[in-house]
Amino acid sequence: MSDYSNEINRRRTFAIISHPDAGKTTLTEKFLLYGGAINLAGSVKGKATARHAVSDWMEIEKERGISVTSSVLQFEYNDKCINILDTPGHQDFSEDTYRTLMAADSAVMVIDASKGVEAQTRKLFKVCGMRGIPIFTFINKLDRDANDTFELLDEIEKELGIATCPINWPIGCGKTFKGVYDRQKEEIITYSDTQKGTKEGETKVIPIGNKEEVLNAIGEERSSVLYDEIELLDGASAEYDLEEVRNGKLTPVFFGSALTNFGVETFLQYFLEMTTTPLPRRSGEELIDPNEHDFSAFVFKIQANMNKAHRDRVAFMRICSGRFDANMEVKHVQGGKVMRLSQPQQIMADERKILSEAYAGDIIGVFDPGIFSIGDTICMPKENIQYEGIPTFAPEHFARVRQLDTMKRKQFVKGITQIAQEGAIQIFQEYNTGLEEIIVGVVGVLQFDVLKYRLENEYNVEIRLEPLPYEHIRWIVSKDTDIDHLTGTSDMKKIKDLKDNPLLLFINAWSVGMTLDRNPGLELSEFGNISTPSLK
Repeated sequence: MSDYSNEINRRRTFAIISHPDAGKTTLTEKFLLYGGAINLAGSVKGKATARHAVSDWMEIEKERGISVTSSVLQFEYNDKCINILDTPGHQDFSEDTYRTLMAADSAVMVIDASKGVEAQTRKLFKVCGMRGIPIFTFINKLDRDANDTFELLDEIEKELGIATCPINWPIGCGKTFKGVYDRQKEEIITYSDTQKGTKEGETKVIPIGNKEEVLNAIGEERSSVLYDEIELLDGASAEYDLEEVRNGKLTPVFFGSALTNFGVETFLQYFLEMTTTPLPRRSGEELIDPNEHDFSAFVFKIQANMNKAHRDRVAFMRICSGRFDANMEVKHVQGGKVMRLSQPQQIMADERKILSEAYAGDIIGVFDPGIFSIGDTICMPKENIQYEGIPTFAPEHFARVRQLDTMKRKQFVKGITQIAQEGAIQIFQEYNTGLEEIIVGVVGVLQFDVLKYRLENEYNVEIRLEPLPYEHIRWIVSKDTDIDHLTGTSDMKKIKDLKDNPLLLFINAWSVGMTLDRNPGLELSEFGNISTPSLK
């Protein structure tokens, strides 16, 4: 083993996922609070005077009270170095979440106790399943009225197809919320409200065998219900099995309230015991072990203008193996160049700290002069590692972009190209019309608002978006297809991407099949290449 194995083995890198409003960003803030990274936790929603969550750093996020981009947060807790990837919950930004999951070793799924499994939870869970990563569940908002606990677990098992193992168990909810029962330690932790944004709160620990003290703390009715539920749980719920958790087949479940801090630190402590050190990654047929290999990393996110004072682009890299040294020469595999990574930094939302070293499991940001694409691999000059690519999603909404001030063409091209290179939008042009018009495709319509907002605020360019009726896009895979003489349907439109690859847009799903029938040998794909070259 390498001499830096201790550093690698104390790393924990995970993503937090949830449906919007389940309390994901609030939970992230409380983790930072316990790690001493911040002194007062912010709230996502609130008046103009309220503190904003650390992880929501974009102006539009502060205005709307939603997360629209993933952010990276690192802190120390109990001798563990923790990298949290906070993701947007809103489905319109799910593509960013999917890419972020590629950089995580495990995921924390936050569920609202009064709403249970919601639409976006299913979608995100499916991606976690595709990656086969361990999932830990935090059922939040127990300080409010909640669904029946057994029904919540049943819903997770049926809807998501994963076994559940409650590590603790809630005693009541809302106004009758008395605390939780820790099944492993066989003790009750009583609930008391805390001042919002602080760690303080009085809790009492009572052994479950001390029936008299339990009775005094939670009352006769609650005691009776709790003892019955414990008996039922011990007989019916899945046994805790670390191997099953790590294979993504069993999710440990915790209950609490992120807003009032109750159950958050307990969850963090258990989670750090159960979750894995940085996992090996596949490069072709080879598994790259974090401890046994020299430095390697891949780019999972690119963000322009994180800080108005800097006006730069940052490429986020997940270090997969070895130790990174700021002075070392590395190879950008896709570009075929040996280079030094410029301005390597640890990112805390939009705050930066220049670093001299980092280890497998860490997320670093480096200055990107426009050479990196999402999915690119970085490794030592003599190595030839290439990590599996990151899937790109087919846009489902399209609009034509009209530039209001044609004198600002240069800023417009720079802005729309940089935002496209982040992977949030995809840009296309008319096919063989000679027009320079740009068509934008997005997975969720809110991305249009973000594009408009960012072009205006970051590049000083105003645009008008004209929605197009197309909902289905296909890349042409077959090499010898004569695009000009393709027999399509009346609702089909030919466009091209910025590498001049031809694509087809359709209004109706059935038109795709009809076009394939009319053109023998034609092959179409729902997936394209995520890398976006520059507009002219």
